[in-house]
Amino acid sequence: MATETDEYTRPRGKGIYLLPNLLTTACLLSGFYAVVAAIDKHFDHAGMGVFAAMIFDTLDGRIARLTRTESAFGKEYDSLADMLSFGVAPAIVAYQWGVVRIAEYGHHWDRFGWLACFFYVAAAALRLARFNARAASADKRYFEGLPSPSAAAIVAAFVWFVSDWHEPGLTGLIAAFLVTATAGALMVSRFGYPSFKQFDLDRRIRFVYLLLVPLVFVLIAIDPSTMLLSVFGTYALSAPALWVGRRLRRLVRGAPVAGA
Repeated sequence: MATETDEYTRPRGKGIYLLPNLLTTACLLSGFYAVVAAIDKHFDHAGMGVFAAMIFDTLDGRIARLTRTESAFGKEYDSLADMLSFGVAPAIVAYQWGVVRIAEYGHHWDRFGWLACFFYVAAAALRLARFNARAASADKRYFEGLPSPSAAAIVAAFVWFVSDWHEPGLTGLIAAFLVTATAGALMVSRFGYPSFKQFDLDRRIRFVYLLLVPLVFVLIAIDPSTMLLSVFGTYALSAPALWVGRRLRRLVRGAPVAGA
């Protein structure tokens, strides 16, 4: 028979924080929705699902830090949700959109398509594993390699963009898989990308900068796929472009190039 003393000595299970993990669940749901939409051939909705997952993924970390509700469970859960939403989902979107079409041009093209999609998934898994392993010692101002949400945005936006074409042809299909494979390669690269985590929300800004916010939303609303592809494509190419620029400047000045 249980006594009052037993109630105090019985080990209690540790709970989890509701709000950040609820947002992580919304991220997971959005990624799953993108997969289902791609299977149903609704590639515009699949793109929306990936971008919705990006919003929830941004919010869960910010909310956890602001409310001091970070936990080991939340980090693991977030990583698993990211793997589905930004690793598996974009690859399936690209696969469902392109592999069936490109198979019409021959068996070798079919193989090229699914291998490019698998390479993206593997790169996303490696990117997330590396990030988790180095999170404690990494420079918070930069990401090593393209962040998986940005890579997912490029793939989803590109498929969303070209899905408006009734028949993209072999060139368009090859471009889609090259974009997918390139996004995967950039994830596991050593290029440094700004994280924007140090942005101070309490800092005063000029009024004209505030006007840029609704302008960006208007432009995205007019042509979502084109604008989102432009924004995230520019972000993805910025690090390799800066790296090439630095090497060229050193060559022009006659200075030795590291690793040459």
